[in-house]
Amino acid sequence: MIIEIDSLQFRVLVEESKLDSGKTPVVFLHGFTGSANDWEFIFDKLNPKYLPVAIDLIGHGKSSSPNALESYSPLAMANQLYIIFSKLKFNKSILCGYSMGGRAALNFASLFPQKISGLVLESSTKGFFSEEEKSARIKNDFLLAESLKNEGLENFITYWMNIALFDSLMKINEQKLLALKKSKLNNSIIGLSNSLRGFSTGKMDIDLAEFNRLNIPVLLITGELDKKFTDINKSLLNEFSNSRHKIITNAGHNTHVENEIEYISIVNNFLKYFL
Repeated sequence: MIIEIDSLQFRVLVEESKLDSGKTPVVFLHGFTGSANDWEFIFDKLNPKYLPVAIDLIGHGKSSSPNALESYSPLAMANQLYIIFSKLKFNKSILCGYSMGGRAALNFASLFPQKISGLVLESSTKGFFSEEEKSARIKNDFLLAESLKNEGLENFITYWMNIALFDSLMKINEQKLLALKKSKLNNSIIGLSNSLRGFSTGKMDIDLAEFNRLNIPVLLITGELDKKFTDINKSLLNEFSNSRHKIITNAGHNTHVENEIEYISIVNNFLKYFL
């Protein structure tokens, strides 16, 4: 379904006949270059007492890719999610975000903690602490955005899928890898380049005081082959009042693709907490 917010459109993947079921929604947010389609694999495997939902974030999939950079800011994205949830009549949701989608989920949760029951952050981060690190990341993401515009979408996606962070992704079967690349090519140059510039990790400024006051359960997930984000999340664990960290075996950064079965099991076990 498509939800309109002012002049923008957002695609929401959900079984519309179940929107009034009273089930708690579990909302999945994809990573950079991804889309709501990335989560279709879990819809029929999620605990049936919950309502699975996935959203094309701004600049991705079938959602709008406006030229205005302010539409991609952390605050703008949080407000977009708030309006989407309001239009879907979600009182509270459990958010599951991967990488960039994890930052979007955490940012939303910090601003609107009263709308959150639980949080699952896969291979994600709160952002940087020092202004020097923030500035360096913003500069790097700007250069990536320029490279994308200069080199074209296909060349950029090929480059992106071959950076060191995704080395372990190459071990999945070739057919699945080609399908993943094809899905990423459905994005637009404007949307992705503006996402890099507007929603850079360097622009994150998250205050968890109110979120932690509510003692909302948080599940952190990383892959054992992704040492960088596993170490980040071991530290991130201490940022929350109620959190746990699960490390998925034989998986790198993209755990839900590389070890789908274990990812589903861990998420469903976490959801038992709310029944």
